[in-house]
Amino acid sequence: MVANIVSLIIDTVSTLLAGVLLLRFWMQAVRVRPPFSLGQFMFRTTDWLVLPLRRLLPGLGGFDWASLVGGLLVALLSVAIELGVRSAFVVEPWLMLSLHTLIHWVVYGFIGLLFLEVIFSWVNPDAPLAPIVRALNQPLMRPLRRFIPPIAGVDLSPILAFLLLRVVLFVTDSLLLGLI
Repeated sequence: MVANIVSLIIDTVSTLLAGVLLLRFWMQAVRVRPPFSLGQFMFRTTDWLVLPLRRLLPGLGGFDWASLVGGLLVALLSVAIELGVRSAFVVEPWLMLSLHTLIHWVVYGFIGLLFLEVIFSWVNPDAPLAPIVRALNQPLMRPLRRFIPPIAGVDLSPILAFLLLRVVLFVTDSLLLGLI
């Protein structure tokens, strides 16, 4: 029971921290300027890890590699601690499980952003965060919107995006967990 509680705490903290790191990476990759309060939150919660990593991994090609590697390090540490708590620490599954965890965080992050965009479009398309969420989803949604244009003003492309993201999760689970 104590192991489950520790696992829950580790999973929650690592998911939140990695989510902020991955959001920081993605916002910089798609050139979206965060609102002041969100930006301050992102920088203050992740600078302790990103700034030292930037000395080793400077931004190349317009990407903040330090934030992405920080997310991977959080996944590695999270899986290592969880396996250590469960007394099942083995090197090979640890690395595969970390990659699996990182991919899940990325895909569920996109799913969350898509949910936000859909909710904004239904409730308040002019909300202050709606353009930011739309811009974050644009690289994923642009090709899908070309494939499925709006029908009578209703955008069905998020349904296809959710389906494709679920397929990515299914394939990831099959490939990475099948190797363990």
